[in-house]
Amino acid sequence: MSTAAHLKDPLPDDVETATDGRTLRRMQFGWYINDWANAAFSATVLAVFLGPYLTSVAKTAADAAGEVHPLGLSIRAGSFFPYTVSLSVLVSVPVMLLTGTVADRTGRHKELMCGFAYIGAIATMGMFFLDGDRYLLGGALLVVANIAYAVSVALSYAYLPALASPDERDAVSSKGWAYGYAGGGLLLIANLALFEGHDALGLSSGTAVRICLASAGLWWALFTVVPMLRLPSRAGAAPGPAAAGPDRPTAGSLRELARTLRSMRQYPLTLLYLGAFLCYNDGIQTVISQASLYGSEELGMDETSLVAAVLLIQIVAVGGALLLGRIARRHGAKRTVLGSLVAWVVILALGYFMPAHRPAWFFALACMIGLVLGGSQALSRSLFSHLIPAGREAEYFSVYKVSDRGTSWMGPLVFGLAYQMTGSYRAAIISLLVFFVIGFAVLVKVPVRRAIEAVGNPVPERL
Repeated sequence: MSTAAHLKDPLPDDVETATDGRTLRRMQFGWYINDWANAAFSATVLAVFLGPYLTSVAKTAADAAGEVHPLGLSIRAGSFFPYTVSLSVLVSVPVMLLTGTVADRTGRHKELMCGFAYIGAIATMGMFFLDGDRYLLGGALLVVANIAYAVSVALSYAYLPALASPDERDAVSSKGWAYGYAGGGLLLIANLALFEGHDALGLSSGTAVRICLASAGLWWALFTVVPMLRLPSRAGAAPGPAAAGPDRPTAGSLRELARTLRSMRQYPLTLLYLGAFLCYNDGIQTVISQASLYGSEELGMDETSLVAAVLLIQIVAVGGALLLGRIARRHGAKRTVLGSLVAWVVILALGYFMPAHRPAWFFALACMIGLVLGGSQALSRSLFSHLIPAGREAEYFSVYKVSDRGTSWMGPLVFGLAYQMTGSYRAAIISLLVFFVIGFAVLVKVPVRRAIEAVGNPVPERL
């Protein structure tokens, strides 16, 4: 029997024709390249360049007390970036949820996914014009790009159940993350070369950073062409009769959104898993988005060291994602994720005690992050794909994305408040421990096998 014959039934017409492995692999490759494309934004913009650069722009615009005043509020210039990240994800929550219901209702997952990808790419390319004291421009572009990124990625997650059988899903998800880290790492290599050689090219360091930021948007836009050509329009099963409604997609989707949120109460174990993921992944996302800020402001790392460290994370994460995927095949995804959370606690503790101006220690910590980063996220994604009722993939993954990047407003908010109150980024980084501890405790209590059976999906041999 072919691989495609094991896929969830019923499948959209496009996927039902994929009875030969070659067609299925073509679709999987398009899905992998989508991760390759959007990882440039995550790695180059969020993880490396924008945090320190936007903070420096905010400091240029700050008053004598070191504060800026967006919308009449008085905040420390050093807190502007994490607060902006928090705002962007708060706004993205309703956008993701509504878009997910529209996608499942209309079957236009690909069109919406790629449309938001290009909105994000254009906003990212606009960051080239972020200079001087234009911190409000930087904040606005970050909000637009981060919302578009979150929505686009949530819609891409909805393809996973139709691209792999239950027993293959961990491996396919891990491979997607590996592609993402490889793509993000490759662009970082080019950006590191540009930043290191900016003097020889007659560029200021600020101009070099702005070119690097814009390059992430260009990369994102170019490679999004591949999933546009290789993925079917509909991500999963066609909606059932209950999902049918009037010919007003937006109004109908608002009702569908309310129905999705109500229906999730029928699956309390799925909600319990989401609660666990909400906690621990909020910590992961905050570490990713604030690591460069912590490295530059607290540990005294220069821009070159920061880029090199994040590049090291990207390279190690390729192998780490595949390694944890193999470990999950033997020991189960849940146990593997729990082990990775213990590793995250150790990483934060080491980061708190790390001495400043010691790049070697910083690079060692980057290697540890890379080993667990991709695997913990990839396995969490594949685990959740088993907990979704057929035909509701985009809606449920939009709720999941609220936890993945959506509700990661909590971590940046806690991080920013800790710095606001103490003036210490060490206090801010150690405050994130609570997310991993609570997430671990809740995940331990999730009976994954029962949760999968409750939504009527086939149970993989090993969990």
